[in-house]
Amino acid sequence: MIHINLLSPDRERPKRRQAGPSFSLSGQKVIVACTLILALAGVGVAWWYWSLRQESSRLAESLANAQQESQRLRANIVQVQKFEEQRAQLQQRVTLIEQLRRGQSGPVHMLDEISRSLPDQLWLTQLEQKGNDLTIEGRCVALTSLSDFVGNIERSGWFKKPVEIIESQLDQVQGAETTLIRFTIKARFAAPGA
Repeated sequence: MIHINLLSPDRERPKRRQAGPSFSLSGQKVIVACTLILALAGVGVAWWYWSLRQESSRLAESLANAQQESQRLRANIVQVQKFEEQRAQLQQRVTLIEQLRRGQSGPVHMLDEISRSLPDQLWLTQLEQKGNDLTIEGRCVALTSLSDFVGNIERSGWFKKPVEIIESQLDQVQGAETTLIRFTIKARFAAPGA
């Protein structure tokens, strides 16, 4: 008879997989590669973080320097504005002085020509100027003195013709036998050639 042994001791039984990990050579290579990639990524992130911190501190220092420079420039700007205001005021003063000097020559010439035009025995009591118009009041002993005065003013070249005699009256001097002529004349002042 044939005997069949269902359990054969000679046969190898298939090994069961163990519950723990089983590494082959290719699996170990993958793990080493992943570990290297993670390590390199960690080093890259650390270097990136360090460079960002360096850049941040450099920018903070640059910002602090810029703020200090801004404060210094603000002080300079304030000084420049003060100097500009002073310069503008001085320029206004210079302009005013120049205007006064230009305007000063007119009255000086006017008074000079009037004083040169005065004949003997004629006195001025009042001189009023409104713009270029003059009103001159005075006294004289004779009408010839008055007409000489008007003629001299007209010939001077500094007054427009005609110089008008507005009023002339005889005044009796108290306590004296002489009479004086009180007069008012009008003239228009103008520079020669104008």
